[in-house]
Formats: sequence, structure tokens, C-alpha cells
Amino acid sequence: MNQQGNRNAWKGLVAGVVGGVVASWAMDRFQYWWLSFDGGDERQLQQTQSDEGNQEEPATVKTAAAISEGVFGHSLTAREKEIAGPIVHYAVGTTAGAVYGVAAEYEPNVTTLAGFPFGAAFWMVVDEGALPLLGLTKGPTAYPISTHAYALAAHLVFGLTAEVVRRTVRRAL
Repeated sequence: MNQQGNRNAWKGLVAGVVGGVVASWAMDRFQYWWLSFDGGDERQLQQTQSDEGNQEEPATVKTAAAISEGVFGHSLTAREKEIAGPIVHYAVGTTAGAVYGVAAEYEPNVTTLAGFPFGAAFWMVVDEGALPLLGLTKGPTAYPISTHAYALAAHLVFGLTAEVVRRTVRRAL
């Protein structure tokens, strides 16, 4: 669709933002479905149990808490954490969608295979790389392969949804 003369960063940004928001929601719904189908044991254990058996918060909540404490000097309450975790999830997904939308304007090959490579790259960079490096999760070897498969599947849903929505919105613009 985007020949040289049809590139528009703003339209790509808007389409990508919408795609990122919807994809974040779809990923959330997929994770909810997976956990209800799977009984929730493995992923919930990954997110809620530390080595000592203490409660460990999800990376989104840890991120929100770090931002709140670092920027505002405020420790989040339990209720604030319930709100802040999803906000971080949607903020990261929306930002990824925005970058993807702009990238698609200038390098249409990033949309190859209906967004699956984008979802896989997002999983690799964020879940397998950035989160452990920032100390927000344990390293990849601390989790069983099934946990990685679950996370990859969720990100593939994200990538597919982001691309379908981005493409639809971009055509409408």
C-alpha cells in the first residue's frame, strides 16, 4: 500500500497507536483465556511466587511502582497497583504499536506474515531480554519452556492483532 509517495508518518502513528491499544486488549483476553483453560497454575506461579515462596508482583506492577517511587517519591498502595499494572501493560503495547505503525510506513516489510514476526520480536526483546535485564523478572532459564511458549503465543496474538487493526485503520485514513 505505501509506495514512496503514499508514506505518512502521522497516519502510520495513528494507525499504530490504535493497533497497539486493540492488540494489548486482545493479548490480555488471550492470557485470561489461556489461564482459565490451563487452570492458571503455571503462569500464575511464575508471576506470584518467588524462590522463597513470597508473593512476587508482575513486571507491569513492578514497573509502575518503580516509576511512582522514582519520579513522585510515592509508594503505590495495593489498590493503586491494581490500576497501575494494566496502565503499564497498555502503555507498553500502545508504544510498540506506534513504533510499528510508523515503521510500516517506511519499511513495509515489517508487516510481513501478518504481524507474527513483530509479535515474536516484541516477545524476544521485552520478555526475554529487557525485563530480566532490568530485574523485573528472573532470567529466561528460570522458567520452563511451557511458560516461554505461553508468552510467545500471547505476543503472536498481539502482533497479528496489531497488524490487522493497523492495516484497517491506515486504509481508512
